[in-house]
Amino acid sequence: MKNIPRSLACGAIACATALAAGCASVPAPTEQMAVSRSAVANAVSAGGTEYAAVEMRTAQEKMDRASRAMDKEDYAAARTLAEEAQADARLAEKKAQSAKAEKAASVTQEDTRVLRDEMNRKTK
Repeated sequence: MKNIPRSLACGAIACATALAAGCASVPAPTEQMAVSRSAVANAVSAGGTEYAAVEMRTAQEKMDRASRAMDKEDYAAARTLAEEAQADARLAEKKAQSAKAEKAASVTQEDTRVLRDEMNRKTK
């Protein structure tokens, strides 16, 4: 076996070390996980499970998958899934708020109609 020049061997070791460090350099997305969990909780509080069931289920499934990715130390996947869960949860929250606002508007319109009918009946 031939002798490998020392500088070449050191260079190869340095490259391998840098490559290994580069692969491990994705930090754990603990902050993103917390923000996403909070978004899911807010959506539940806003009525997302009732008014946006599909989006809520999707958000919760993605949070579960993000948690499993965190356990496996697959931080890139965990971050992506947590971000997607956050977006789905916010969509569910906004849909729930919109549905509640529509319901309130409908009730107000019906109340207004009833009051008009009462006023019309009293003036006759």
